[in-house]
Formats: sequence, C-alpha cells, structure tokens
Amino acid sequence: MFDFFPEEEAPKEFLSGQPVPPPQKPKSTRGRKKLKDSEPEEPIEIPDDDILFQKAYYPIGEVAEMFKVNISLIRHWEKEFDILKPRKNGKGDRYFRPVDVKNLVLIHDLVRRRKFTLEGAKEFLKKNQKAKEKHEVIQSLQKIRSFLLELKANL
Repeated sequence: MFDFFPEEEAPKEFLSGQPVPPPQKPKSTRGRKKLKDSEPEEPIEIPDDDILFQKAYYPIGEVAEMFKVNISLIRHWEKEFDILKPRKNGKGDRYFRPVDVKNLVLIHDLVRRRKFTLEGAKEFLKKNQKAKEKHEVIQSLQKIRSFLLELKANL
C-alpha cells in the first residue's frame, strides 16, 4: 500500500479505516429564515386606547416607531390593504387616525406574528368580518395575562 502520511502524522480517520465524511459547507446567512429559527419579535408598543384616541392624527413616522418597522413598510401595507385609509395633506404626508393604527395592529399581527402572506392576510380579513373583534379580545386577554403574571412574580 501507499503511505501518504507517516504513521505519526496521519489523521485518525485514515488510521481507523472508516470513510471520511466530506467537509461541510458553512450555512448561508442569505435568504429567508425558517419559522422555527426565527427569533420571537419584540412586542409592539401601542398606547392604551385612552391615550391613543387623545390625538386625532399620528404622522407616519410615529406610527412606524410604534411598530418598530420602516416607514416604507407602512406605506406598502397602506397600498395593499383597503382597511387603511390615512389622511394626506397637500404635500402628500400621511396622517393615521387611531382607527387606522388599530387596523395596523391587526395587520401586523397577521403578517408578522402569525406569518400570513399579504394575500392570505387580505383573504382572512375579507372572510372574517369579526376578525377585528376577535383580535381585540385576544389583545385584552394577553394584557390581563401579563398583569397576572407580573402580580404572581411580585408575591
């Protein structure tokens, strides 16, 4: 037999007689992440209804900060979803009413948390007319749950 390595320098794989697995390529960081690999998103910080409805309009920058997304995404959702109707001034700036902000919460929940496609979210909103009420009930239950967990932790 041919000796490619002296006995002392030969890798253990060659000495054991077992087949050597091919070297593995490092995983690519490009492309879309798998659902199970994605990190849970930070909760959005929407003020309570009392505070939210104090102002008549919110500029698009404030709305984007609430949802921690880019302004362009809010503009894109406005084009895609019929339930969003922000007011525009003569310059073209968008101003969202509190009702629009509530609708954005629903859209954000469908698209980001529940991983609906835009088409799927549109269909869901068309078929489920009571989706807003269900979402509001779920939100209030989650607030109650977090309050109770906080209360339990303080005991």
